[in-house]
Amino acid sequence: MAEHFIYILECADGTYYTGYTTDLDKRLAVHNTGRGAKYTRNRLPVRRIYEERLSTKREAMQREYAIKQLTRKQKERLIKGVRV
Repeated sequence: MAEHFIYILECADGTYYTGYTTDLDKRLAVHNTGRGAKYTRNRLPVRRIYEERLSTKREAMQREYAIKQLTRKQKERLIKGVRV
């Protein structure tokens, strides 16, 4: 069974990008070649600053959506280890 991850990247301009993948290292490499999400293409390089492993794709997609709804301050708390 595949592992499912959500992740937060910090872009070169200091903004955050949240995404979903089944292969964190490969996805980060794709982002940094400029072939990742449209949002990150002009904000390279990016670095992974947070990740969560989830059991199913459904759970991962729901968590990704929930994180995208957070404010920057809430995301910063999450990155520091405070579950939100």
